[in-house]
Amino acid sequence: MRLVSIITVNYNQPQATIDFLKSVKAHYSTANLEVILIDNGSDENHHETFLKHYPEIVFIRSEKNLGFAGGNNLGLQVVKGDYLFLLNNDTEIIPGCIETMISELEQNPDIGLLSPLILYHEDKSLIQYAGFTPLNYLTARNDCIGQFETNNGQYLEISNETGYCHGAAVMCRKTDLQKAGQMDENYFLYYEELDWCEKFKRMGKKIWFTGKTHIYHKESVSVGKESALKTYFSVRNRMLFIRKNTSSLNTFAFSIYYCSIACPRMMLQYLLKGRKDLIKWVLKGVLWNFTNPKNSKNLGFKIKNS
Repeated sequence: MRLVSIITVNYNQPQATIDFLKSVKAHYSTANLEVILIDNGSDENHHETFLKHYPEIVFIRSEKNLGFAGGNNLGLQVVKGDYLFLLNNDTEIIPGCIETMISELEQNPDIGLLSPLILYHEDKSLIQYAGFTPLNYLTARNDCIGQFETNNGQYLEISNETGYCHGAAVMCRKTDLQKAGQMDENYFLYYEELDWCEKFKRMGKKIWFTGKTHIYHKESVSVGKESALKTYFSVRNRMLFIRKNTSSLNTFAFSIYYCSIACPRMMLQYLLKGRKDLIKWVLKGVLWNFTNPKNSKNLGFKIKNS
């Protein structure tokens, strides 16, 4: 097996990261594997603790929280592997996962980014991701295939093109990365993997899903179910993604839909849930797009440890 570089990012979740390292150590020899662990501005430096569980890790600590894209990009800058496997620190892999992913890439050189079946860790029989439908660029909406289905092996033999990969687990060749480029750090959180997929598509590569292997994912360990951070960046970046990846005409049409239908509906839902505190973050997310160029480095949100 060629050298594979696993990149994972930790932010204030040492136990989840330890569980991740244990799952890699339990199933894989270090002979053809390098594990790059990015500590993304965590409050405490757990380097020594991580080393106890995986002595061979390449540890990189950022004093600032660089977000999902920025953290992964630190790892992408130093990888040595022929294949790069980005895995969330709140995931756990299974035996044969890496080999199956590499086999898919080797059998189809047109694949640019590849994600496996993703199952929820809390209920390992429940599917989180089996691909995405294509995006409707006028609404910036699509559907997650298979989500909440019971896993009965219905995707076991499926390997096909999909709308987008899942940021929790995605593999690519180093040679393709060098052509497509790294993730866009202006997103900070959410939509950066969709934007990354668009970069690969523009260079003629396919976005692919395989159900022949899977990983387990502890969803929302770092961010939480509802928060100002999650609301702001999901609203801001949905519009930013459209601005960066579609025409001016499409962006104009989307903006009308977004401001007159999608966001008012979202604010009403927050009001009915008793979360009126989140309404201002919807407004701030939209306003950022009208007051900042699409390549702005200004996040518009105060990030802890940034």
